Parts: sequence; structure tokens; C-alpha cells
Amino acid sequence: MAERDLVPPQSLEPFTGGKLFDTVFTRGMALVEETAAYLDGPGREQSKNLPREASLTYSAWSMELTTRLMQAASWLVMQKAVRDGDMRREDASARKYRIRRDEPALDPAMQEGRGLPPRFLELVGRAEALFEQICRLDEALYQPGRGAPSANPVSQQIAALQKAADTGAFDPLMIWRRAK
Repeated sequence: MAERDLVPPQSLEPFTGGKLFDTVFTRGMALVEETAAYLDGPGREQSKNLPREASLTYSAWSMELTTRLMQAASWLVMQKAVRDGDMRREDASARKYRIRRDEPALDPAMQEGRGLPPRFLELVGRAEALFEQICRLDEALYQPGRGAPSANPVSQQIAALQKAADTGAFDPLMIWRRAK
């Protein structure tokens, strides 16, 4: 399968043309701006006074946070470009534009009480939630069927029974006619 064959041509339009996309786009871009303003302003000042272990965590998490938010923003901008006709759907479906979680999520709850600023932890939590949502959207849009649950055994049995009923297996008159 070629990279550009991953997306049926009409599959993006309901998402990018709808309110869900507008909401995710607006919220995502606002979070990018809010986080950048925090990291460049109050966060920079607060990080100077952190204990050593918290300072190391803050530095590492700041980089991961920035990376994930930039990936999310890039994905959102690409979807907007497709919607606005500035990018072809076929080009947007290339594997190089896919977004997925390769690393474990940052868990701000595990760092509470360890010296990191509460505002920083709140931004990390919101960014992780946004990134996870965009990963799920990407998978749903560009990899339909991947990770789909296997068929329900009960549904399979019901379908088999329905098929048997449709072929007359449960028709007592059919059985009686065969016996004659």
C-alpha cells in the first residue's frame, strides 16, 4: 500500500469541516501560546529557584512538553491546510505527517509535591491530554481499522444463528418435508 493510499479522499472533510476540528484547533493553538508564554516568563523565573532534582525534571519535561506541543500544532496546521485547500489530502496522508506517541506520557500527578510549580504541572497535564486526543484523531483519520477490536464472539454466534434461520434450518416444516 502506498503512503498516500492510507486515507480515503472524503474521510477528512467531516472532521476538518466541523466544529470539533475548530474546537481542537483553537484549544490546541491557545495551549501552545499559553505554554510558551509561561516557559519564557514566570516558568523561567520559577525554575531558577527549584531544588536540584526538581530543576532536572523541569528541564527535561520542558523539552518534552515543547516537542509534543509543536508536533500537535504542526498536525493541526496541516489539517487546516487540507481544509483550506492549501495542501492535498493525498500529501497529508503521508507517513511522515502522522503523529503518534512513541514515549510514555508525562504524568504530572507523579510529580506533585516534589517541588515543581503547580502551574507547570497543570500545563503538562493539559498538553498530554491534547497530544493524546490528536494521536487518537490521527489514528482514526489515517489508519482506520488499526487497533480495532476483534469481532465479538456473541455477535458472531448471533450472526451464525441468523444465517441458519435465513436458510431454513429452524423451519419445522422444512424438516418434515425432508422426512417424507
